[in-house]
Amino acid sequence: MKVFSAEDVRRAVPMGTAIDVVRDAFRELAAGHFVLPARQIFGDGAVLVMSAYHSPTGTAVVKKIGIALDQLPAIRATVIWTGGGRQLVADGISITTLRTGAVVGVATDLLAPDDASRLTLIGTGAQAPDQVRAVLAVRRISAVTVTGRSADRAAALSKTLAGEFPDVKFTPSTSIDDAIADADVICCATSSSTPLFDADALPDRVHVNAIGAFRPTMRELPRELLATASTVLVDQREAALEESGEIIDAVHAKAVTNLVELGPALAQPPTSTGRTVFKSVGVGVQDWAIAAALAGDADAQAITTRAARQA
Repeated sequence: MKVFSAEDVRRAVPMGTAIDVVRDAFRELAAGHFVLPARQIFGDGAVLVMSAYHSPTGTAVVKKIGIALDQLPAIRATVIWTGGGRQLVADGISITTLRTGAVVGVATDLLAPDDASRLTLIGTGAQAPDQVRAVLAVRRISAVTVTGRSADRAAALSKTLAGEFPDVKFTPSTSIDDAIADADVICCATSSSTPLFDADALPDRVHVNAIGAFRPTMRELPRELLATASTVLVDQREAALEESGEIIDAVHAKAVTNLVELGPALAQPPTSTGRTVFKSVGVGVQDWAIAAALAGDADAQAITTRAARQA
C-alpha cells in the first residue's frame, strides 16, 4: 500500500496535469464509464462520503470528508484508491483542493474569453489558492485581485501567490463590488449563505466560477446572474440539484431551465458569450482522476527504483 502526504500529492500531480486528468474523467463520465453513487451526507453536511468506480479499469476511489467551518482547516479528508490488487491512501485535503481547482480550470478553459487577463478571487480559505493556480494555467492572466472579509488575510494570500507567480500583479481588497467591476474571470470560494454580489455589479462579459456553497442553505451567486447567463454549467445536474443552494433556488423559481453538464459540454461546447457561470459541488470522478494519476506516478517510481537496483 502506497501512502501519499499532501506534499507527495503536490509533487506528483501539478495543476496542469490535474486539469488534464479531470477533463478526461468528465469525458469518461459522459461516456457512461463510471458508477457514481450519490454522495452520502451525515450530520447536516459535517461528514461526507464520496465514491466512484471506473468500469473500464476496475478501479475505485472512496473519500471521507469532515467539515467544521468554525475551525482551521475547515476540511479534513482521506482518499483511498484501489484497483488491480493495489491500494493507495492519500491526504484528502490536498486532493480536494487540487481537484476542485482543476475542474474550475477545465470550465474556465471551456467558457472564459480567450483574451481574459483579469481575475478576481473572492475568498481566502483553503480552496482559494488552487482556484488562482487553475485559472492561470489556462488563461494569460496579468492581474489578480484577492478579495476577503479580512484585509490581513487578503494581503497575506496575495503575497504568497505573488511569490509563486512573480509576473502577475496581485492586489488585496475587501470590496467585492470594486474587485469584480472589470474582471474577466471571477472565482467564488466562500461559505456564504447569501449572494456575494448583485448581478448589476458585474461586467457584461465575464465568466464566474462558484465552488464554495455546497449545502442547499448556502448561496454565493445571485439568482439574476443565473437567469441572464448565456450558459449555466454544472459538474453534474443531479448533484447540483441536491446540494447547490443557488441552483436549487434558481430552478425552483424557474429562473434557470437549462443546466448544462460539464462532460457533454466538452464534446459540444455551449454558448460562451456575455456572462457564463460554472457551479461545482464536486463529484467522485474528480477524486478518482487525481488518485489514478497518483497511482500511475507510484508505478513509475517503482519501475525507476527497480531499474536502479538492477543496474
